[in-house]
Amino acid sequence: MNHYIKSIVFLLTIGFTSCFPKKEEKTTNPTKPKLVIGIVVDQMRYDYLTRFEKKYGDGGFKRLLKNGFSLENAHFNYIPTYTAVGHTSVFTGTTPSHHGIIGNNWYDKFEKKSIYCVDDNNYKTVGNEGNGGKKSPYRMLTTTVTDQLKLAQNMQGKTIGIGIKDRSAILPAGHTANGAYWFDGGSKGQWISSSFYMDALPKWVADFNNSGVADEYLKQPWETLYDISTYTESIADDNNYENTFKGEEKPTFPHDIPNLRSKNNNYSIIKAIPAGNSLTTDFAKAAIIGENLGKGEFTDFLTLSYSSTDYVGHQFGVDSKEIQDTYLRFDKELESLLLFLDKQVGKDNYTIFLTADHAAVQVPSYLQSVKIPANYLSSGKLLNYVNSITKQYFNSEDFIENISNFQIFLNKENIEKKKLSVEKVAEVINENIINYKGIYKSVTAKTLQRTEFNKGILNHLQNGYNQKFSGDVLLIPNPSTIIYSKKGSTHGSGYSYDTHVPIIFYGNGITKGSSKKHYEIIDIAPTVSNLLEIEFPNGSSGKIVDEIFK
Repeated sequence: MNHYIKSIVFLLTIGFTSCFPKKEEKTTNPTKPKLVIGIVVDQMRYDYLTRFEKKYGDGGFKRLLKNGFSLENAHFNYIPTYTAVGHTSVFTGTTPSHHGIIGNNWYDKFEKKSIYCVDDNNYKTVGNEGNGGKKSPYRMLTTTVTDQLKLAQNMQGKTIGIGIKDRSAILPAGHTANGAYWFDGGSKGQWISSSFYMDALPKWVADFNNSGVADEYLKQPWETLYDISTYTESIADDNNYENTFKGEEKPTFPHDIPNLRSKNNNYSIIKAIPAGNSLTTDFAKAAIIGENLGKGEFTDFLTLSYSSTDYVGHQFGVDSKEIQDTYLRFDKELESLLLFLDKQVGKDNYTIFLTADHAAVQVPSYLQSVKIPANYLSSGKLLNYVNSITKQYFNSEDFIENISNFQIFLNKENIEKKKLSVEKVAEVINENIINYKGIYKSVTAKTLQRTEFNKGILNHLQNGYNQKFSGDVLLIPNPSTIIYSKKGSTHGSGYSYDTHVPIIFYGNGITKGSSKKHYEIIDIAPTVSNLLEIEFPNGSSGKIVDEIFK
């Protein structure tokens, strides 16, 4: 009888519950990754993914794209698109208007001098007796996703920052990192750090420095990975748009690195060849093993910046055989790193995002050769023109304190001595500078404070404007117009060639797919924060990319 009653109750229960819709199952990832790796490729245009696709192997970019989630229409949403600004914006989830890093170098209107984003004389070099380690992230005013992870875990878990460039190692790792390491070139050839993080290098770093790896890479000439005749996606190797290494007659393959080394600042040459990326991968693997990343109870974070791509792009330009070879070799680096992570951390235990800190313009002199509008500006001539404006209207040529990063800083003391309004002087310059050939738009700081630009390039300018640190008049040059040498390439604008970069998520918690929706670089940090179920960085202004989640 008891069995019969139980059966009736069971059937009634089924009938009762079937009257109601099923509760939607929660789709969040049940286990968080043990290790997050944030990869920033310095000066990577989005079209490097598509342009060189046929020559990539299956284990690098293609593996990430096939098994991860790619944002195909992702952009930076501010000006200027420089290295320090890019790395900071990726990890803080906000723009220079909030995080305060407005350039690599910028004119400090309080100290009356040009400053470097991570210089800090309160600390000393750890690793050698040089000055390369007098650094810290103190100029970055907001937290990073790496900081938020440490806070959420009650300061447990490890954060390690790695990059050949100091700013690329320091800023992503945040204020609470266990360590940040960068490569000290010249005669040193060592990975170093700052006393901001530690008093002495860990044994694994010292062992790596003593291993002679850097020297081994510099014993080999830089030759193309594949037959150079197959590099049909790039322009002729011998052209007039590329810079040579010191000691070279032509900017062509092969580059005799062993013999060029002494004329190109010794160990520093490794930064400007693909071997610099290989050295970075080697050091990252040593860090993962040495720090036991991904092995503990808490989630660890490795920020990893590949900078040789930027040095090569600056020297040879985005259409060169050198940049193509650098990316084909970098594809191999990615494959090596992914296989290492599979074995060392476990396939299901890590999450990666890969992006860039900015893209780059095609060499303007090359664009001119194919009849595309492009130009060069002279910083000296620009300063003379601005002085001519103040001379004409105010009979003074000492109103300009500094012009840099397409920003004009006014000398407020000299203006006030003439009993003039700073705002009035700025407005007169603004109205007249637009007549200068190559300047497309000009906006005063006051306009940016009083007007909200919701879209377009003026919105980018506004997002990059910081009321406390930025200049009094901000300029936008014409497309493909730069202040730079006529050989090699650069970046910094708000145009798509500088803003359009890859964003790929891969690994634990990430679904497969792609999106053509417009996303911004500041969306990465809140998205990773959501994956880790932690608070967003405290200045975050991005949104969650919910398409990427399983």
